[in-house]
Amino acid sequence: MRSSNPVFSRRGFSRDNGFASFNAAQQAGGPAAAQQGNPYATGNPYTSGNPYAPQAGNPYAQPDGSVQGAPPVAPPQTGRMTMDDVVMRTGITLGTVVVGAAAAWIMELPLGLAIGCGLVAMVLGLVQAFKRKASPPLILAYAAFEGLFLGALSGAINERFEGAPMQAVLGTMAVFVGVLIAYKTRLIRVNRRFVRYVVGAAIGFLLLTSVNLLFMAFGGGDGLGFRSGGLGILFGVVGVLLGACFLALDFKQVEDGIAYGAPREESWLAAFGLTMTLVWIYLELLRLISILRGD
Repeated sequence: MRSSNPVFSRRGFSRDNGFASFNAAQQAGGPAAAQQGNPYATGNPYTSGNPYAPQAGNPYAQPDGSVQGAPPVAPPQTGRMTMDDVVMRTGITLGTVVVGAAAAWIMELPLGLAIGCGLVAMVLGLVQAFKRKASPPLILAYAAFEGLFLGALSGAINERFEGAPMQAVLGTMAVFVGVLIAYKTRLIRVNRRFVRYVVGAAIGFLLLTSVNLLFMAFGGGDGLGFRSGGLGILFGVVGVLLGACFLALDFKQVEDGIAYGAPREESWLAAFGLTMTLVWIYLELLRLISILRGD
């Protein structure tokens, strides 16, 4: 099963082969050499649409079945994902979040109702994360409910720490631009080791967060102290760094999808993953700023 869940998996990372996206070209002359540099050479979810796959009429196919001299990016084809598709759908999804947040802020949505919207958004996000295909209505519904939650939460925090939400927005934008530059200049290289470490760290982060919430619910106070004081600051920084790492995974997903001819509907999944990651970073920054300004 493949998932766009920004914490546990990414499109192209499958359970059936362990790591579909980065297991190609491991041995010279082996089966993976059939598609040099193609991360979908085995377990490729887009095999049928890969213009570089050895087949009749492929100008790059060699007599031994290998593919040599293929351009790094697939030529534009009808029904294939493009960067414009990803940008447009990400803009639509993020725009829905912003509209929902603005509505909740203006209406001064009660925080209790906002938490309910957040839970609905979480359920919708999980449903889409484990669906095999993108559902635009489901993704947009997730974005709308997430926006309502973020708007009400940001309004409540702004009453106590004026300007904190705008600082978190600017910080999120800075993280996005910084990771994009680092990824494009290859300062960040997304490979098997990178993904293994990031996913392992994210699972540990979520487990600690869950335990802290349980202690808060049954013991009261700040639980184990992961969300306040010096330990809370450290935990917030780790959360932002994890979000930045998942942004790199999102960029890799988009890059591979375009390069190897992913179907156009995959751009909705890319938009969904980017939106969830940016929401994660914003929430962690908002919490971190609140802790810093509260001391």
